[in-house]
Amino acid sequence: MKKRVWILFLLCFVLNIASVSAVNKIVSNSEDWRDVYSTIQYANFRGIPYNFLVSQRHPAILLQSFSPGTELQIISSSRFPFVIGYENMVESAGYEAEELVFDSANLELARLLPDIKNFVVIDDSYGYNAISLAPYGQISESYVLFADSENIDDVADFLADRDPDNVMLFGHVDREVKDALAIYDPEIINKEGDRFENNLEIVRKYLEINPTKQVILTNGEFIEHEIMAGAEPVIFIGSTNVPQQVRDFIHEHGIEVGVLIGNQYVGSATSIKRQTGMSVFVKFARSARIATSAVSPVEGLDLFYLPRVRLSLEIVDVVYNQLTNQLEVTFRNNAELATYFIGTYKLSWGDGERQTVGDSEAIFIDGDEYRTITYDVGAMYGDITGEIYVIYGESGGSLENVIELTLKLNITEVKDNSDIVIRQVMYDKVRREFIVEVENVGDVDTYVDLELVDIIIAGEKFTFGTDKVVHIKSGEKKNLRIKVDLEEVDYEDNEEIEVVAWYGEREDTLVLRYPKEGTERFKVVYRGAGYLIYSAWPVIVVILLLIILWFIIFRRKKKCPSCKHKNPRRRRYCEKCGADLRKSSNH
Repeated sequence: MKKRVWILFLLCFVLNIASVSAVNKIVSNSEDWRDVYSTIQYANFRGIPYNFLVSQRHPAILLQSFSPGTELQIISSSRFPFVIGYENMVESAGYEAEELVFDSANLELARLLPDIKNFVVIDDSYGYNAISLAPYGQISESYVLFADSENIDDVADFLADRDPDNVMLFGHVDREVKDALAIYDPEIINKEGDRFENNLEIVRKYLEINPTKQVILTNGEFIEHEIMAGAEPVIFIGSTNVPQQVRDFIHEHGIEVGVLIGNQYVGSATSIKRQTGMSVFVKFARSARIATSAVSPVEGLDLFYLPRVRLSLEIVDVVYNQLTNQLEVTFRNNAELATYFIGTYKLSWGDGERQTVGDSEAIFIDGDEYRTITYDVGAMYGDITGEIYVIYGESGGSLENVIELTLKLNITEVKDNSDIVIRQVMYDKVRREFIVEVENVGDVDTYVDLELVDIIIAGEKFTFGTDKVVHIKSGEKKNLRIKVDLEEVDYEDNEEIEVVAWYGEREDTLVLRYPKEGTERFKVVYRGAGYLIYSAWPVIVVILLLIILWFIIFRRKKKCPSCKHKNPRRRRYCEKCGADLRKSSNH
């Protein structure tokens, strides 16, 4: 029986190969970047040229570029195709075509590559990781799979059938993914969620296989033919700022030539060229598919854009506080995503006097929040001018965006007398949240915003903050709750945690004041279901009192004034002698 099954499988496989062996062009017809990326992987592993549609007008334009006799295989999305029935359009133009339609092409196309035994697993929430991996995937013959907590069962079943030689986990992946694939003892590359560090790590692995002095420079925001080809590794350079670790890597590895894909990053590429001496070439166009004049025209590159992480950090105010001799810089995070930033402030005043202050480490600001950073600057007088340079990004090592300002500082005289103390830190295992007891020990009301720094979840570090700024009256204690989904295995890694408090008298001017000196860590008290009962005892007591009161009032018997019989409370007439009980109740 088993022999017949294997013969049937081999027959189906041979028929499948025969049906696609004549294909000399593969086209992706999907608006989903994951389908496009997967189709390109599939085409590259089969050694067949490919194209991908980028708009609804693109299918007709692309047809005009095909050579006579082209036989196409179209990989279409069942949910998000650019054009429905593209196979018919292609055949009407005189070409041979077959169309494969998938709900999600990633796993389905992997099944059509039976010889691939190496796999890299990533979370598709981070599209730039896929771009970083594209060249390495080609030269190491590794197929990139997308997995998260929702589809990991399907991915695990596929890998179990394939019996892979090597499995790698790249970047952040869900705990469920790590647990399901632990049986393969996967190599894990994730430098604390820093996409630039992760990118450089995979470039190192590429260079071990294929040493080269030429790289592609981009920022992981789109799919493009040369990026996906695998001839050179991809190095991320940032949108407007080149992170220091990228510049160091180029120096250390003697990279001589960089091919910049997309002219929107010319500023960053120019910075790299000046600082490292490497030659930079910009690729921003291609030869037109259709000649319209004697001079060969050009047209834009086919770029398929990925979902972007859009950050928006704004400097709200920069003031000099004469009462405290401090520079106060207030930021507003206009995005919902947490952001990290480092500021440098060059101040000048009086008769040419100058000084520079700034941050030695990246500062965290949660989504839709204000932060005021203070710096001791001493006494300043007259007109004060500040040259502001702030770099920011999605992690402490991914500071790729820049704010540059030169302005005249406002002068204020404000003293903030707020003061708080953190009494204890607990973790509620049932509600899965940290509870931080904060007491306002100052003489004024205060606003407080907390951060829990470097919470370890499944081996990775994260920073969490309160959902909103909390108002605490003078002398009042409050429990501030921060939702963090810890499992039992994480408790040991978080026996002690660092708590940072931003607070002040003004809600939109919260200053980092706690811990007051250095770093203070708190021992976490873990509480289970019993704690819920304990913490809710005031409510339980009130409920019990209400129940007792109900029995006293509504279950109490009504005595008949005539025969002394005890009647139910709600009776109007005595059930024994018929006397009117309402008369007795009125007296």
